[in-house]
Amino acid sequence: MSSKVACKFHPDAPLIEDYRAGDQICSECGLVVGDRVIDVGSEWRTFSSESGGEDKSRVGGAENTLLGSSDLSTIIGPGTGGASFSADGKAMYNNRPTVSSSDRTLMNAFRTISNMSDRINLPRTIIDRANNLFKMVSDGKNLKGRANDAIAAACLYIACRQEGVPRTFKEIVAVSTISKKEIGRCFKLILKAHDTSVDLITTGDFMSRFCGTLSLSRDVQKAATSIAKKAVDLDIVPGRSPISVAAAAIYMASQASDDKRTQREIADIAGVADVTIRQSYKLMLPRAAELFPQDFKFTTPIENLPQN
Repeated sequence: MSSKVACKFHPDAPLIEDYRAGDQICSECGLVVGDRVIDVGSEWRTFSSESGGEDKSRVGGAENTLLGSSDLSTIIGPGTGGASFSADGKAMYNNRPTVSSSDRTLMNAFRTISNMSDRINLPRTIIDRANNLFKMVSDGKNLKGRANDAIAAACLYIACRQEGVPRTFKEIVAVSTISKKEIGRCFKLILKAHDTSVDLITTGDFMSRFCGTLSLSRDVQKAATSIAKKAVDLDIVPGRSPISVAAAAIYMASQASDDKRTQREIADIAGVADVTIRQSYKLMLPRAAELFPQDFKFTTPIENLPQN
């Protein structure tokens, strides 16, 4: 037998719930068909400016499965009665440390990863992967003696690579307090100790982000992508990093269009030196005719491109 509440005159009519009065009202005739509606919302509103530091929440935050039981603890409030103190005036019930040292290390590392991710606008999926990776490293105990901040930064770098949105070492170093050398060491140790694999970075991984930051048109981005890919395929830039090749390709494509960018502007975005872009550009320039896509509309002919 169904216990559904409905209007006896309009059983199929939807009901309107008035939480202020606690009534259920028929939308057709206005008949009150139910009262004492339970409001499942909070019985108070808390504003940060008015809370005075007091948290009235009874449920706490969501459980973190990467931690032990440290996020499900009981806090004993301060006692006010005589039974709360011993004869010499000492408190009889104290809050003993409920968080283990390993969990405290994890919590600090997760906070560091979250802060770094917020500063370079990384999504939650990358944060979760980096947290899981740090937990794996912490449990393996293969990086003892290394700074936790360095391990956290290396985990974030690996997570970005694995999720297909790689960031350069310089970008990670910029939001970290650890040197590039130390992060690089931790990166190599994690890959070796935990058999973790990352795909090799390519010029295409950075092209759309660099061009977007430089506010370049879609045609220039398409041309730069083609230039960089063909330069690598034809082995024109042996030994050059994908980032420097991508930066040089952007410089070449922009100089051939009406949306020009200087080496200095591109170097600031790509995080490489001007001379690095210049060296890769000089290697690519003699074969520029092979690198540009067939349908590219030149504003500046290839023979008039800058020579350095």
